[in-house]
Formats: sequence, structure tokens, C-alpha cells
Amino acid sequence: MPLFRVRVRLLLALLIVAIAASGLSAQSPAERWTKALADFDAADHVAPPTLGAVLFLGSSTIVNWDTARSFPGLVTINRGVWSSSLYDAVQRVDRLVLPYAPRLIVLYAGDNDINSGATSEQVAVEFERFAFNVWAKLPQTKIVFIGLKPSPQRWLQVHRMRAANALIRDFCERDDRLAFLDVDGTMLGWDEKPRKELFVEDGLHLSAQGYQLWNFLLRPLLQ
Repeated sequence: MPLFRVRVRLLLALLIVAIAASGLSAQSPAERWTKALADFDAADHVAPPTLGAVLFLGSSTIVNWDTARSFPGLVTINRGVWSSSLYDAVQRVDRLVLPYAPRLIVLYAGDNDINSGATSEQVAVEFERFAFNVWAKLPQTKIVFIGLKPSPQRWLQVHRMRAANALIRDFCERDDRLAFLDVDGTMLGWDEKPRKELFVEDGLHLSAQGYQLWNFLLRPLLQ
């Protein structure tokens, strides 16, 4: 085959990939949630979930977490959704939480809310709303909130994240059904900046080492 034709085909293939990628990135939040919930329903139909498990909820940090492998011996359900917010979790308690009647929820959300312009106070209020929405139907369910992490990509927002963490920690200390897991200090190096080895190249999502650290910190709270 002439070299020219090979190059043309290669360019066409790259163009197709680029178009597909742009389509995914252009997906609206409503479309993303419709697909995610449909996927969860399909998974539940194939393998009905065990009631009383540990339910992991939140954004891509949860999506990328291999919870079953990280916590052997515990029944875990992962219902993380890409680019989701704490507000999203509040609005969908009936779909994300109630069908599973979990004994414990592990929640990591609020990072995207801050990045989208929410104030620290708004994030804290959303977490309170989430807890009360859960307890309205599942009053015995416990909730572990993983504090918003310091990351290289969002370092300029760290003060707002820490303010949200302080408010949420204060709320958690008022109810035995809540626990606040602080990951901030352990993710910083000697220079008080995020440890690069805990993140993948984008400086936002956790690396394998990052998840190993979180597994170690979270495990005592899951028993």
C-alpha cells in the first residue's frame, strides 16, 4: 500500500478517536447520570447486592477505588460517578443509597463542588443534608466522610477545602453515627505540599500509592 494511503488512513483513525473523545467530554451531567444509574440497575439485576454492606459513594476518586480488592473480607458496593458532586449525592439518595440499605456509607464528595465555585459553607450544608436524607429512611446507617484532599491540580483551592473540612468535622463530632476521616496532613510532604507520588499525572486523581494510604487510614473505621 502506498505510503500516502497509509498516512491518510492513520489520520482518519486519529480523527475518529478525537471525535469520540470529544463526545464523551461533551456529555452533559444529566446524560452522565442517566447512564450511570442505568449501569447500576443492570449490575444489580445481574448480581443482587447484599443488604447491610459498606457503600462507597462520590466522585471519580471513588470510581477508581477497587474497594473489593482493598478491603477483603468486607462486602462493599461501589457507586461512584465521574465528575459528580456532593449536591448530586444529596439529590439521589433514593437511587444511590436506599436500595442497598447499607450499614455504613463511605463518602468522598465536595471536591468538584469547590472547583465549580461552591463556598465552604455550602459544601458543609450539603453534607448535612445528605446525612439527614439518609437517616430519614435509614436512621441506623453510619457515615464516614473522607475529608477533601489536597491535590497539586487544585492547590489554589486548598484553603476553601480545609474550611469545608473544619465545618464538616465539627458536624460529625456531634453525632455518633458520623465519622470524619482526615487525609490532609498525611498527604503532604516535608514542604507542606501534596506528595506527588500519591497522584497520577493529572495531579488530581490518586495513584496506587495514594489508595494504599487511604486503605490504611480507612480500614479501622470499617470494622
